[in-house]
Amino acid sequence: MTRLPRSSALWIGALVVIAMALLPFWVSAYILSVLTASYYFGVFAMAWDLLFGFAGEVNFGPTFLIGLGAYTAGIVDNQYGLPIVVCVALGALAAIAGGLLLALPALRLRGPYFGLVTLVAVLLLQNAIVIFAGVTGGEIGMTVPDVLSIDGNVNYWYALAFLVVCAIILFGLSRSAIGLILQASGQDAVEAQALGFNVTKHKIAAFCISAVFSGIAGAMLVFYEGAASVDTIIDIGIGVQVIIAAVLGGRRTILGGALGAVVLILASEALRPLGQLNTFVVSAVALAVILFFPDGLLGYALRAGERE
Repeated sequence: MTRLPRSSALWIGALVVIAMALLPFWVSAYILSVLTASYYFGVFAMAWDLLFGFAGEVNFGPTFLIGLGAYTAGIVDNQYGLPIVVCVALGALAAIAGGLLLALPALRLRGPYFGLVTLVAVLLLQNAIVIFAGVTGGEIGMTVPDVLSIDGNVNYWYALAFLVVCAIILFGLSRSAIGLILQASGQDAVEAQALGFNVTKHKIAAFCISAVFSGIAGAMLVFYEGAASVDTIIDIGIGVQVIIAAVLGGRRTILGGALGAVVLILASEALRPLGQLNTFVVSAVALAVILFFPDGLLGYALRAGERE
């Protein structure tokens, strides 16, 4: 009985991915561009959910890791003209290094202090970008000479493939022994330590894993858009969108982060004619879902399926 639902879920997931892969053949270029951006945000949200949903650590500054990966890849491309793959890899390494420098002292703090440290890190990164404007482009932003592709369909498939691969890896990690230890640590760190688990070590590992995926996604987003700026990558508002997407989709589900990101960005684009009311309406709806459906969209759907 347990194998059948899992098998059905795999088939449904495969069919959804195939349908998404065929979208370029019957939707407009505008919709494809919106979906492409939402897939990268989906990776941001899934990586954030691994740290918050399982390790129980609230990272208020997800754009710190995203920005490190994005700007490192863009600067290396501008300065040295290395291949995109190398630039993305260096962006991921920068995110890991920055994540370690942040996590090693911050994870030893208790209560809300970890979240405050991550928030301050975003502000420091923003200031650093402005100070070193000669390299980063400052407040104006930075363009990169290379892009993933000039074909919108190819860019869409790149983003979709990246989302699917990240979803498989992160979901697998969340259901592995590491994920179970993180979940136990997030729920009761004292009891997890009493059982012999090194809580700090596992949380640092989760932070590094989150940094890898955030850094790679940030770097790829730069090479998709052809530019990087504080307003589009590092701004605190972008971090809030990532957090909302993860919670909206369903905490501790990983895949819910991708669903929440797609729903949130599509809703924002659909309500764009409302002008300034756009953000208010989308935020109000997201808040209502979080308040009345705390398990998120995917969590609610899974619970409904179990009841049936």
